[in-house]
Amino acid sequence: MDSIELLTTRASNARLSEPAPDATTLELAFEAAARAPDHAGLRPWRIRLVRGAARERLGQLMTDAVLKANPRATSAQLEKTAAKVLRAPLIIVVGAAVTPHPKVPELEQLLSAGAAAHAILLMLHARGYAGIWRTGGAAYDPALKTALGFATSDAIVGFIYCGTATQATPDVPRVKPELFVSDWTGDR
Repeated sequence: MDSIELLTTRASNARLSEPAPDATTLELAFEAAARAPDHAGLRPWRIRLVRGAARERLGQLMTDAVLKANPRATSAQLEKTAAKVLRAPLIIVVGAAVTPHPKVPELEQLLSAGAAAHAILLMLHARGYAGIWRTGGAAYDPALKTALGFATSDAIVGFIYCGTATQATPDVPRVKPELFVSDWTGDR
């Protein structure tokens, strides 16, 4: 697949199974992530790999986060939350360790981590794997962050669920660029 096809065909796919991306693909994905724009070379990206039985522990942490946010959550809601992490053989948690810096605001560091996450998704696609980027309330839970080895001041920018697609990637209609791109003439 050439680079233009890669960039114009990548799409999220939530129907995933084994095999998870192999070691070579993951190494390439993280090399691509390290090429994300990074003002002042702060390297804010932090990545945790969650696979095997660790997914169940992550599911419990997510369930705990749901209960903290909504003590009236039903058992069905909690079971659904716990099961989410089993939808893919590998979850790549992408975080941002934000460093106070006089020239690099927090937003730029978060965007850098987001660009790293996107690079990971692109590499997965290039190597024949599929993935979907999710967040949800658990991404903001301090206990979950700490359990994953992040500081409570760090941001989890996404949980990338990845594996081998079990169905064709849905053909989601894309917005036409003319709906979000325009010239600015300087008049206003």
